Amino acid sequence: MSLASEHSLGAVLQKIVELACEVSGAKYGALGVITPDGKALEDFFTHGITQEQRASIGRLPEGKGLLGALIQDAQPVRLTRIKDDRRSIGFPANHPPMTTFLGVPIAVRSRVFGNLYLTEKEGGVGFTADDELAVITLAAQAGVAIENVRLNERAATAQRRLEAVNEVARAILEGSEGDDVLSLIARRARELAGAYVATIATPEPQSGSLVLRVADGDVLGMNIGMHFSVRDSFSGEAMQHRRSVVVADASADSRTDQPLVARGDIGPAIFVPLAIRDRVFGSLAVGKRLGDLPFTEESLAVVETFAAQAAVSLDYSRLQHEIQRLIVIEDRERIAKELHDDIVQSLFAEGMSLQAAISMVHDPVVMEDRLTQAVENIDRVIRDLRNYIFGLKPGVFADRHLDSALRDLAQSFADGSVCEIDVRTEPEAVSHLAGMTTELIQVTREALSNAVRHSQGDHIQVRLRFEDAEPLLEVADNGIGFDPVAAAGKGHGLDNLRARAAALGGKLEIDSEPGRGTRVRIKLPS
Repeated sequence: MSLASEHSLGAVLQKIVELACEVSGAKYGALGVITPDGKALEDFFTHGITQEQRASIGRLPEGKGLLGALIQDAQPVRLTRIKDDRRSIGFPANHPPMTTFLGVPIAVRSRVFGNLYLTEKEGGVGFTADDELAVITLAAQAGVAIENVRLNERAATAQRRLEAVNEVARAILEGSEGDDVLSLIARRARELAGAYVATIATPEPQSGSLVLRVADGDVLGMNIGMHFSVRDSFSGEAMQHRRSVVVADASADSRTDQPLVARGDIGPAIFVPLAIRDRVFGSLAVGKRLGDLPFTEESLAVVETFAAQAAVSLDYSRLQHEIQRLIVIEDRERIAKELHDDIVQSLFAEGMSLQAAISMVHDPVVMEDRLTQAVENIDRVIRDLRNYIFGLKPGVFADRHLDSALRDLAQSFADGSVCEIDVRTEPEAVSHLAGMTTELIQVTREALSNAVRHSQGDHIQVRLRFEDAEPLLEVADNGIGFDPVAAAGKGHGLDNLRARAAALGGKLEIDSEPGRGTRVRIKLPS
């Protein structure tokens, strides 16, 4: 019951030592935790000696001599005089004098987890068979308690890991700044792996070296932005081979051209490549203090999980940059398209209108009206040009009724040409398509421009109506016509019409033959 009340592994192990001393009557007790390979001790819990005494003894036992025999054999050992046993190799300096000894293994799921070492039975007598049986019973209960605590700690760790992973995922999806996400990843990786410091380094294309992007923890001597070699670093090795590098003591390795290692106080360390598909974006590194216990396989899995998230974040940033670049290109193409479809054609119409005005020079009043109208139209073109550049809707049509906008557009073309342009619309079609006014005006402008410039006819019809329950925009002329197949690819006019029809979700049909005019039909979505 006393063991079950503890919820951390360290507290349980310390409690086991204290209880073992209590039930056996030992003055001194210790619990040695065996390394995963079963060859040595990786941790040591004591009872009966002070912190000052423990510090004066020096480094922890390594699992040799009598302690090593218990590790190898994993059977209880009870001695009246320690020094009489041939396996004993004595005690280190400043160690309390000890005579009697009782050692019992602790097993967890049939695997030896560690050993209990008890010395100096109260009263100066040796440990009895009953003492040995009591400690063996305690060791069995201790194994159950250790397993329960381990399960609870694993569940808690899994929960913390899940929360941290979700936190990073939210930061990526919410579009947080790239280095802010990387800093969060480094911090969470360091915390969950039990590390002392964590860093993320990425390649610098210009210099061919690695640059320190973020650092978390004790970052003494590590400045963000500092460069180091790819070739002479653990990070470079991890990136080159696309696999994690686990080091027991980074301070003793020759590959020190790395901020995390060059400082000299980092022992166990992990270096994981930030890779996704065929791209390697850098390396995530975590390190412990010199002399700390090595990282576990579970810690490695944690760091690799966050390294994968860091790779996703860097790839997301790369894609966002690429999207922004494509947006700029698309915007330039849009402006070029609008200049051709609207601005150039509007200026073309005004040019024809002014040419026609020359014949009216004998009538000053008409000439003045025509010039005044031309100035207003050119002002509108300048305003619309600004709007196009800033991605806005052409101002002349933004708040205009579709029917009125179509008629004004037709009139502007008619004024500058010899063509009569007749516009007829059905109210139901106008109402249905009111939300597409700007797009419909642009496609109509393209069709009218083509007809005025190329048809050589004198009459154009513009119709907006329903046909078989589908909205239909139709522009027809009585000109010379052409062969649509032969004309394909010989200019932007037809391509622009097709592109605009597709953008509207409609279907373009061109009915024309040499000598019998042209009919442009755009079936719009119902």
